[in-house]
Amino acid sequence: MHQPKLTVGAYRYEHTAALFDGTVTVEGVDATFETAPLVSDIFRRMVQGEFDVAELGLTYFLRTLDLDDPPFVALPIFPNRNFRHSAIFVSTASGIEKPQDLAGRTIGEFGLYGHDAGVWPKGILADDYGVTPEKCRWVVGGTNHPIPSFDWIPQPVPADVDVRHAAAGETLGGMLETGEIDALISVDVPQALLDGSPKVTRLFPDYQRVEREYYQRTGIFPPMHVVAVHKELVERPSVVRAVYRAFTEAKEIAARRYRAGAVKQHMALMTPWFSELFAENRRLLGEDWWPYGLEANRTAVDTFLRYHHEQGLSKHRLTSGDIFAPCLQLT
Repeated sequence: MHQPKLTVGAYRYEHTAALFDGTVTVEGVDATFETAPLVSDIFRRMVQGEFDVAELGLTYFLRTLDLDDPPFVALPIFPNRNFRHSAIFVSTASGIEKPQDLAGRTIGEFGLYGHDAGVWPKGILADDYGVTPEKCRWVVGGTNHPIPSFDWIPQPVPADVDVRHAAAGETLGGMLETGEIDALISVDVPQALLDGSPKVTRLFPDYQRVEREYYQRTGIFPPMHVVAVHKELVERPSVVRAVYRAFTEAKEIAARRYRAGAVKQHMALMTPWFSELFAENRRLLGEDWWPYGLEANRTAVDTFLRYHHEQGLSKHRLTSGDIFAPCLQLT
């Protein structure tokens, strides 16, 4: 029987590696998996029509929904997630000591106004500390390397928010270190911080404690990316379900490796004291600490959708029931 062909774009994480090495296949589908050095290159290639199925940042996916003919539907697969209090950096010369001090300041943001690792911190700053985006000035650019504007995706900016792009050759990390900007929200860590510069620090130096408390309070382990399919594929629900099962199986292979490794104190890993970290995370996050499926992620996704709308990035206030393939809404 002829198998449908799919070209799938995804970053090669440990929990997708089994899809690339052939350990896991997409049942009934002739699937070719491709990756890229930068995950944003995968996003761009999907938006430009090079993939049938691909990992997409949540905001990149949501921006396409406001096009006249939205091309994609999401699957409740979340290949990238991260707590993001740790994504806020400040200049030590700025005098910023607490989140409320960000009001009235100039803040850099990686890539575009409202990147995935920016939507979450801005929402948290608004909810928990009363600092909303229009109270700040924004400069968009690359953190450690200059980057041009991402002109392949819609870039809505609310009328009451001051946003400009960094000048050619400028980096946000460099501007933060010199004090040209007061703070930075970025998926990338500024090189100055990694190098130990006293001029750059995190807004939350004890971010792990803050992020654990955030999870205990909200139950949210923030998802950054989904997997999207061209909407024509929704008419073939067996293919959509096969893609979902394959990503889920690949993730479970990685999770089983962690569970099995605990017996030998994860001796295959180079990180010291990793077993205690794993045990602590398991106690907090549970057995399925990286869940796929809608029900396990509904609160987190609905929170992101609310933030996205409140920040002027979506025309309509959506809920999780609006964006995922109908054949997977009960998972």
